[in-house]
Amino acid sequence: MIAMFNIRIENVSRRGVLQGLAATGGLVLAARYLPSPGWAADPKTGAAAMPHGTVNDPRVFVSIDPDGTVSIVCHRAEMGQGVRTGIPLIVAEELEADWGRVEVVQAIGHEERYGNQDTDGSRSTRHFMQPMREVGAAARMMLEAAAAKRWGVDVKSVQAINHEVVHHQSGRKLGYGELAAEAASMPVPPKDKLSMKKPDKFRYIGKGMPIIDGPEIVTGQAQYSIDVRLPGMKYAVIARPPVHGGKVRRFDAAEAMKVKGVEKVIEIPGTPPPAKFMPQGGVAVIADNTWAAIKGREALKIEWDDGPNATHDSAKYKAEMSATAQKPGKTSRNRGNVDTALASAAKKVEAEYYIPHHAHATMEPPSATALFDDGKCEVWTGVQSPQAARDDTAKMLKLKPEDVTIHTTLLGGGFGRKSKPDFAIEAAILAKEMPGVPIRVQWTREDDLQHDYYHTVSVERIEAGLDAQGKTVAWRHRSVAPTLFSIFQPDPGHESALEQGMGLVDNPFDVANLRCETGEAKARVRLGWFRSVSNIPHAFAVQCMAAELAHAAGKDQKDYLLSLIGPARIVDPRKEGAELWNYGDDFAQYPIDTARLRRVVELAAEKSGWGRKLPERQGRGIAVHRSFLTYVATVVHAAVDAKGQISIPRVDVAVDCGAYVNPDRIRAQMEGACVMGQSIAQKSEISVKQGRIEQGNFDAFEVVRINEAPREIHVHIVETGFDVPPAGVGEPGVPPFPPALVNALFAATGKRIRSLPIKDQLAG
Repeated sequence: MIAMFNIRIENVSRRGVLQGLAATGGLVLAARYLPSPGWAADPKTGAAAMPHGTVNDPRVFVSIDPDGTVSIVCHRAEMGQGVRTGIPLIVAEELEADWGRVEVVQAIGHEERYGNQDTDGSRSTRHFMQPMREVGAAARMMLEAAAAKRWGVDVKSVQAINHEVVHHQSGRKLGYGELAAEAASMPVPPKDKLSMKKPDKFRYIGKGMPIIDGPEIVTGQAQYSIDVRLPGMKYAVIARPPVHGGKVRRFDAAEAMKVKGVEKVIEIPGTPPPAKFMPQGGVAVIADNTWAAIKGREALKIEWDDGPNATHDSAKYKAEMSATAQKPGKTSRNRGNVDTALASAAKKVEAEYYIPHHAHATMEPPSATALFDDGKCEVWTGVQSPQAARDDTAKMLKLKPEDVTIHTTLLGGGFGRKSKPDFAIEAAILAKEMPGVPIRVQWTREDDLQHDYYHTVSVERIEAGLDAQGKTVAWRHRSVAPTLFSIFQPDPGHESALEQGMGLVDNPFDVANLRCETGEAKARVRLGWFRSVSNIPHAFAVQCMAAELAHAAGKDQKDYLLSLIGPARIVDPRKEGAELWNYGDDFAQYPIDTARLRRVVELAAEKSGWGRKLPERQGRGIAVHRSFLTYVATVVHAAVDAKGQISIPRVDVAVDCGAYVNPDRIRAQMEGACVMGQSIAQKSEISVKQGRIEQGNFDAFEVVRINEAPREIHVHIVETGFDVPPAGVGEPGVPPFPPALVNALFAATGKRIRSLPIKDQLAG
């Protein structure tokens, strides 16, 4: 292990762009012992995505300097969810490290070294809690072995306690820094010999901890992609095809080159769909400052070939999807006989729900800085998937992956947008055109909104039948939406099993006759995953219909929702023909458990004061949804004034995510999800005319402002202990909010809203 001591790890966000960790003379732990736990069964995700199913040699996760400083590598991307605190905190817990003496080092993009680094799908904690506990436990045991060897005592007589190893019989103590060199020579304990802490002994896990980057963020010292500066850096902006699938026919750069500061104009080749994460192409203007590049772009004369989507119109597309939803589609789950049950129902309720495209609109628009020199490329950027950025950059530049280095900065928001590294590849392409010169590609807000990977548009049609007692006896859900898989393969025209498993085929309702169908819809814009993905439209439709059925039956919203969920049981849609994705995890570990679903409904209702009388034009709405293996129920208390203006005095969120690391981050994620869910429901929309996105900035693509956000958000965490495996937290709070708000507005006004965004639908 001595040969590993001089490894250098880049850490942009804490130590500057070109600084890193050189751990010499201390312990550097190669996590050869890291297993593939039962909590991460999918071979393409989590710990199971480590090389050969285990971490054979990820180089460095833990290092200890002679002065006792413990450096812990975080191999996931930080975008506000707290992973740069959570992952190291897990290691520090089992290591018995003093958190005040821990430094966090951000990993470069290197799948062979670190395993899966794709920070998507709310899976960092659920897939890496156990592996990172084992990293810390092994390091602690190596330190204990080193101390026992020095003292000549049985290793069972020593114990690591808060950054020291103690021999209880003699009272002798040695600090971690004093033992680091000797510990490096100790054999790595095998998995079956690891001594793990009992949860009741945890000092950090489950206790709450401020995020490690907090002080730097609030004082403006944190390094985001937009903050990267390298000597001699040039700045670029790109004119991209205004229509998805379009390309440059011809251009004239003469006027652009006259702009002071502009140095070069380069055409970037596009990639015909399906293009995955490759750039759309266009014309780049490179200058000695960003403003000059922007002005140079404005001076370009470009003739575009708009391609096959030149006439795309979102209003016409909505009408086409609606027509499709009224016809039989592909059946993806079937129970009983829906047609017969609907025909014989005492009462029939049907409704169609619409959610438009959305843009991610991260606070920090995409940017990346690249340097190409001596046949190698380095990129500094905020990406959720540094390994995808590395592999796709290498493919575009015709390099070996090992000749591309991705330095991950903090992300000023992600929501799924920054796992698609087209902007990083753009920077690398331009850098190769100017070897030895760092090139920064900066997207403007207009670029960001008009060239995003949009959240899919959706029409959801549900028909339900009630018997004479008001019980739901039939449920048919037709979902029509273009698939995000259109960026990876020739457009299949139907939602994938992955998308259908997000609130469609995994419907937990206790209805005797239930069928799920999908209708054909071809993608006409660039699509991609967006926080919560297809859970948003599916949950909106299902939970709004649940409230509509309660009204039709003359029942309380909450009580009727519980009756739809039915008794405590495990629901397995696979027995009814569904291809269940289950978020890539083992159904035996993460079943659809209606007892947990009922519990969050009851908890949110109780905490919200459900049933308590409210003033006129005020109401409460409830919705519940399981996504990313977590159960969330939301109660929104809404008020509507005489002009139709909406205010939200209070929101209650109950969340059951199983075992967890940092309750403060759970609360923060749920609070942020409420605000994002409110924007989706009330404000935001991406529309298309003649193939072009109509929104260009926040004046047209509206998001909720501070004065419009909920006045109070109360988050209630269900305590399951460590008997229940950890689940996702970053995304599950979003889907229940829009239907809970719409249901609250109906309770307040008697007006049913089925099409988002709400905007002025309550006016008058």
